[in-house]
Amino acid sequence: MKFHSEFDIKKLSKPIDYRHNLFLMGSCFTESMGDKLRKLKFSILENPNGILFNPVSVAEAIDSYLEKKQIIADDLFKLNETWHSWNHHSRLSGITQMEVLSKINTTVIQAHDFLKKTNYLMITLGSAWVYTFTHQAANSVIGNVAANNHKAPASWFLKKLMTVEETLTIWEELLKKIFLFNPNLTIIFTISPVRHLREGVIENNRSKAVLIQTVHQLIEKFN
Repeated sequence: MKFHSEFDIKKLSKPIDYRHNLFLMGSCFTESMGDKLRKLKFSILENPNGILFNPVSVAEAIDSYLEKKQIIADDLFKLNETWHSWNHHSRLSGITQMEVLSKINTTVIQAHDFLKKTNYLMITLGSAWVYTFTHQAANSVIGNVAANNHKAPASWFLKKLMTVEETLTIWEELLKKIFLFNPNLTIIFTISPVRHLREGVIENNRSKAVLIQTVHQLIEKFN
């Protein structure tokens, strides 16, 4: 009895080597790959916004690097005696607004500069489930997507599964901007193998299916 399938993985036409800069974005699987690449002494920049799972938040983060978007105090909110940004992981949160603003704005500038000279942008999407803000969420826009819930009350969010069409619309426009910003860039998409079982087994499979279909359609359109 065979318990696993063997298959050949097509090699890149232009292999990655130590001359290349690698920009990694996305879920916790991104950080696993980043750890290996860092130990092998590759030049990498990894998750300036922290870990991001859904395709909306990853796209918004990359767009902020392209635009070198600086945030202000009004973009933050306070919860449990800590200041947070809805667009960033909690590792960028802090006790004071100035601390958080400094960390986030510094990473945006670094990401903008690194993306300009990046050879490979590796994007790992983890889940097509998103959590949108209700009217109860602090300092937010109703319907926008949270990159991280920062352990806020459940009543602040509504859960939604992105469609392929919605995801494509966001990423088609973003890819056009990316290639204008850095025409020499190669993008590698991966779908995280990590199962989001807290959503349920079937719901996890539906989510991965949306992401896989989206990536294949993007590849067909942008070659």
